[in-house]
Amino acid sequence: MKHGKRYTAAAAAVENGKTYDVSEAFNKIQEIATAKFDETIEAHIKLGVDPRQADQQVRGTVVLPNGTGKSVRVLVIAKGEKADIAEKAGADIVGAEEIIAKIQNENYLDFDVIITSPDMMGQLGRVARILGPKGLMPSPKAGTITQDIAKAIAETKAGKVEYRVDKTAIVHCIIGKKSFGPDKLKENFDTLMDAIVKAKPAAAKGVYLKSVYVAPAMGPGVRVNVRA
Repeated sequence: MKHGKRYTAAAAAVENGKTYDVSEAFNKIQEIATAKFDETIEAHIKLGVDPRQADQQVRGTVVLPNGTGKSVRVLVIAKGEKADIAEKAGADIVGAEEIIAKIQNENYLDFDVIITSPDMMGQLGRVARILGPKGLMPSPKAGTITQDIAKAIAETKAGKVEYRVDKTAIVHCIIGKKSFGPDKLKENFDTLMDAIVKAKPAAAKGVYLKSVYVAPAMGPGVRVNVRA
């Protein structure tokens, strides 16, 4: 793949083959994230698991202490009292069958997260084929199927992120924006890494954290020295 001058210059600033200490890595991120907008910073963690095995899945949620820097649009599928609670808790969109029908018939996807109560999952299953491939289908592991709608909304708005291993055994996760600065990015990164280490499956053998990179969305990755 051919890269532009800005990317090439950023890549040249990252020492080839070097593994950076965590603090040093985030100082380097500040140097190489040179886009004219506030770049999203991501972590990419290669795990020593076999994601084809049910007992080696790594998935969960964690609230980043400094948020993600991203405004999250929350849809709540609920009725009655729970719908009222959702509106008071700051949900951006609240509805039930009419929203499900809009997703089904109009491919309506103007939201980032869906939170629902367990009693609505039967109906929401009608649009699983639309929501699933986009990572929008609620799940208990993500905390998006819950009786405590208000808590789920608060955590999501505060910077809750879901991490999950993909079919190549890599976890990709947003950890903030360049404007956060090195210290806040490091704090978010440390919180995410603690959660992933605690989520290590008992069936996983050998080295668990195979490689860890942090990178601006428009720039090269910086390898981080972590152990588990």
